[in-house]
Amino acid sequence: MSHSFHLFYIHGFNSSPQSTKARILGAAAEALPQVHYQVPALPYDPEGALANLQGAVEPCLPQPVGLVGSSMGGFYGTWLAEHYNLPLVLVNPAVKPVELLRDYLGTNENIYTGERYEFTERHIDLLRSLDVPRITRPERYLLLTQTGDETLDYRQGVEKYAPCRQIVEPGGSHGFDGFERHLNTIFEFFNLPVSE
Repeated sequence: MSHSFHLFYIHGFNSSPQSTKARILGAAAEALPQVHYQVPALPYDPEGALANLQGAVEPCLPQPVGLVGSSMGGFYGTWLAEHYNLPLVLVNPAVKPVELLRDYLGTNENIYTGERYEFTERHIDLLRSLDVPRITRPERYLLLTQTGDETLDYRQGVEKYAPCRQIVEPGGSHGFDGFERHLNTIFEFFNLPVSE
């Protein structure tokens, strides 16, 4: 039986499986026959988002699973990595989403799907309950972050994932400019063969 590797991209808040990084990673993963690539669609509701992720990841275990989480996906990814003992690549992760998402309280619209929804204090409380105060096993994590992130303070990620391997680039943006330059680094981190 061939060994399968399940690679999950966890998109950010108000994003979708159509996000640029999700598509870039997916195109690269297609070249690796043993990799099964999935991008679960996550609702704005933290409970629903986590349920979707657990529902996608659990059937793949105990086969090897790797996670790549961007922005809010990094926050959810950290919970999954700790809960299931999985490796995670964080891309400009949201470390303190409770602070960040206060601005979203009320009615919002997803830029990709057009869905309108109500973000409430209950959602903020749910996020608070999912926070991982301290990570275990730093070798399980790789942080990719850019100092020019206009949405998040990159220093929060550098601090929270201090014992982990980090690639900190000057400039850039929240979308992480030049993400494709790091594909081989990501695949190597998961011990996957990389193209020459």
